[in-house]
Amino acid sequence: MSDSARSSRTRTTYFYELWRSATAGIIETAGSTFLLTIAVKQFAAGSVAKGIVAGSGSLGLLLSPLAVSFVISSGWRTGRAASRILAIGSVSFLLATLVPSLPVFVVGSMIGMAASAAIIPLLTQMYQDNYPEKERGRFFSRTVMVRIAMAAGFSKLAGDALDGHIDQYRWLLLVFSGALAVASFCLSRCPTEPILSDGGAHPFRAMRYVREDALFRRTLICWMLMGFANLMMLPLRVEYLANPKYNQAVTVGMIALLTGVIPNLARLVLSPVWGYLFDHMNFFSLRVTLNIGFAIGIFTFFTSNSFAGLVTGAIVFGISNAGGDVAWSLWVTKFAPPGRVADYMSVHTFLTGVRGVLAPMVAFHFAAKLSLGMMAAFSSALIVLATLLLVPEIKWGRKARKSAALVEEVSE
Repeated sequence: MSDSARSSRTRTTYFYELWRSATAGIIETAGSTFLLTIAVKQFAAGSVAKGIVAGSGSLGLLLSPLAVSFVISSGWRTGRAASRILAIGSVSFLLATLVPSLPVFVVGSMIGMAASAAIIPLLTQMYQDNYPEKERGRFFSRTVMVRIAMAAGFSKLAGDALDGHIDQYRWLLLVFSGALAVASFCLSRCPTEPILSDGGAHPFRAMRYVREDALFRRTLICWMLMGFANLMMLPLRVEYLANPKYNQAVTVGMIALLTGVIPNLARLVLSPVWGYLFDHMNFFSLRVTLNIGFAIGIFTFFTSNSFAGLVTGAIVFGISNAGGDVAWSLWVTKFAPPGRVADYMSVHTFLTGVRGVLAPMVAFHFAAKLSLGMMAAFSSALIVLATLLLVPEIKWGRKARKSAALVEEVSE
């Protein structure tokens, strides 16, 4: 491909990604704040229903290897496949809008959020193919800034609109449906290619890279510990603020402020910094820094007895989350063979889905038995353990070592 053609693909992808990122910001507020708030305040949902709603995005991550496998076997372009998956999610939110009942709300939310998450490996492959390697973090962080700004602004607007009017939640679900529809259109316009088959037919054939690539395997183990701890406490932020038993006595607008607006403003300011650091910094040193930030943010948020403590925890979490956006979404592009980025990412997203489905269930179960302060301390300790296990890997991050799978491909 000529330089002019590659540059054109980059410009087109970046243009439509800017628009899609705006819709992604709206959908992000659904998973982080509003769907769980609706489940608690409108439906007084039980722990199972709340766990399903909180883990619905993670279900999509569990299904992501199937999405990649389907794209490979069907020969579809990655953009086309992702577009159609999002269209399914749009319809599911629309059905939840039309039928105001808890079961339909839970199922509609589950499918809608699952669809938005299942396409992530396809997006990562698109970034690999269309963004220059040395500027990938910069391009990605710019689109993330749009997503964050939209998430912060929409959290404020929707939170104020629902404050005292939670029974009007169906209008919000309609907005979520429209956001996925617009995102579907944007991805249909991005220049993408089919993913070449590696000869395997099983949907989970990419799991072989865990066995073959020792660095990939060790990194995934550390990510599992840190991710489980973080995802366990994430839905409890809303539970902590919304459930009367914790005596926080905050409004829907205040919940949106502390879980959406403040963290996203911190993410917005720091996102370009983390994008630059991803392109230039040792990856494992970057990951260690982020882990420490997540541990501090979690411990501060759940152990403070003041509004200032809640705000501080929200800010630290937002700063760390800004770096997490870039690191989580792009790290495999530093280690995977270019043609196998979607496969590597599908393993990463699948394991994220495993912990994402289990963590909310575990969180709500133990929240009924333990104080949230104790859970925050345990979560922070788990993140510290993951960080210590990552330290020996820093030597590999200096050169972004080629994976074992890549060495095999080259030797063949």
